[in-house]
Amino acid sequence: MAERKPWSLGNALRGMFARRTIDESTWEDLEDALLTADFGPDITDEIVDELRAQVAHHQTTDARDLRRMLSEVIEERLSKFDTTLNLSARPAVTLMVGVNGVGKTTTIGKFARFLRNFDRTVVVGAADTFRAAAVEQLDTWAMRADVRIVRPQQFGQDPASVAYQTVEIAMRDGIEMAIIDTAGRLQTKAGLMDELKKVHRVVEKLTPVSEVLLVLDATTGQNGVQQAEAFIEYAGVTGLVITKLDGSAKGGFVLAVQERTGLPIKLIGTGEGINDLTGFTPHVFAEQLLADA
Repeated sequence: MAERKPWSLGNALRGMFARRTIDESTWEDLEDALLTADFGPDITDEIVDELRAQVAHHQTTDARDLRRMLSEVIEERLSKFDTTLNLSARPAVTLMVGVNGVGKTTTIGKFARFLRNFDRTVVVGAADTFRAAAVEQLDTWAMRADVRIVRPQQFGQDPASVAYQTVEIAMRDGIEMAIIDTAGRLQTKAGLMDELKKVHRVVEKLTPVSEVLLVLDATTGQNGVQQAEAFIEYAGVTGLVITKLDGSAKGGFVLAVQERTGLPIKLIGTGEGINDLTGFTPHVFAEQLLADA
């Protein structure tokens, strides 16, 4: 039996764009596809309304025009945010935050490799000190990425002291990039946010923090954003990293999460390999989203 291809937005829209005309069923099918791709009801309604207005204005009945318009509308909305990583400082310090289970530690390894691919020197700090597994996992990924790691000297060491040591080493040894892992869960939300603020404050005694990147799992969709709202409110987040974005089944989440949080997506993870993390480019993403259509 032939293996079924996973659902994608492009595949779902292909038949619709191949039709000879645009009619009411076109709009219903488009709405269903956008909802399935996790754009969310509000953004779906706005996109459909905008496209209806464009189709009426240009007096077109050609569904191929609708494909071009959809790509342009998605790209335009994605491009409202500056997706550039601000890593010009030396050392450039990035704090990685997010709830446990979203792939934060794995993402740090991939991000370190991403920077190494641009010939940057990198050190990572294992400041999620209350989870021994997180420290060991980060150690493994640091080896794969060929970067240095600063580990806690004992279990439960003050996370801020590990972060401080990491930045101190980067400054002393002329290392260009420092990436610091942080806790995703403590006994209370207030305790966790206080801990993150302390890490931030202690690092800034040495040098400004360049980026605070919040890691979100695309497969959890809107629920993941709800889980992360405390980080957005209290942790000084400057950008988002979306993990597990395999294919375009959940591609709409990328647009929805930027508009909901008001934060730019700076990196996207598309697979399990160490090189499966890339910078986020709205034009490229919009085209990939509709690649099969």
